This record gives sequence, C-alpha cells and structure tokens, in this order.
Amino acid sequence: MRNRTLLTCLSLSLTTVTPVGAQVADHAPLEPAEARVAAFGAALYNAQANLQEATDTAKAALATTVLHATLAKLLPGQLADTAALEAAGRSAAALSAGGQNCNVIVACARAAAEAVGARWVVLAKVSKTSNLIWLLTAQLIHAPSGTIILDDSTELKGEPEAMVRVGIRIFAERVARTVRARGVTTNFPTP
Repeated sequence: MRNRTLLTCLSLSLTTVTPVGAQVADHAPLEPAEARVAAFGAALYNAQANLQEATDTAKAALATTVLHATLAKLLPGQLADTAALEAAGRSAAALSAGGQNCNVIVACARAAAEAVGARWVVLAKVSKTSNLIWLLTAQLIHAPSGTIILDDSTELKGEPEAMVRVGIRIFAERVARTVRARGVTTNFPTP
C-alpha cells in the first residue's frame, strides 16, 4: 500500500512539471499563419525490434500518407510539393548528410525545406520495439532558425496500423494549429 501511495504522489508531482522549452507557448510568433510547410515521409526504425518483418515498412508508409493528407486538409495550399521536397532532400543529403536520408537529419531537412520555400519542416519516425509496441516521434521545426517547436514522442500500444494512424493524425493536427498560430504552441485541443 505504501508503494502505491508513493507512486500516486510521484505521478501527481510529475504532472505539474513545466513542459520542455520547445512545448512552451510563451515565445513570439515566428512566421505568418499561411507560411509553407515541408513534410518529409516518415522514417522507419526497426533494427532494435524483437522481430523484423517485411510488413514493417507499411507502417511508415501509412504514417506518411496520413501525415500528408491531414496537413493538406488542415493547411490547404501550404504544403510544399512532395516531389520537389524529395529532390531537394536528395541534393541536400548528398552535400551534407553523407548520403543518409534527409528525413532523419534536421540540418538536411532544413536545407531541403529552404530549397522549396518552406518556413516549417515536419519530420516523423515510426519505431518498432515489438509487434504490439511502436513509438512515434515527430517534430515541427522552424526551418530558418532550426528551433524545434513541437517534439512529440508517443508510445503506440495495440493494433499497429490503427495506432500509427491515430498517433500521426493527432500530431498533424497539432502541427496545423501551431502553424496557424504562427509558431506559438498551445496544449489546448481546439482546432
């Protein structure tokens, strides 16, 4: 009983901690509400998984599809052309990322976003730890300054496709709110 009480107190004290600097809504607006957004395809990490399967890549493809569709719907006309972004990413990766994919290196992603005229860049990664536990990490970065505005990490438990779909949609909604608010974050779920 004592351990349960201690755990409850610890949980309550952790909920009052101030969010990380990137999540605090007290900074000045950075960009106009209609600024362009570059959203890379989601990366897949499954090297540490207890079982790697050929179907793992489908989770990253699903995350990419949902991310792009949600942003296109919520930020009409603001999403940078995917083909142009990928071409800029390959060029930037060749120059600065040692040939690694641009969607996993912030400096490379910022350079590619700048090349397509985007002021914001979105990166996402789907990581598999087991068949039932996946991790979604995603960032919204102010491309000119490199400031990470949103830095989310969400453990996805349950049926992987449904959880990836929901997790990336929620993140995309937060991105859209933040972009429309000119880079000022809010923890409120209002559209």
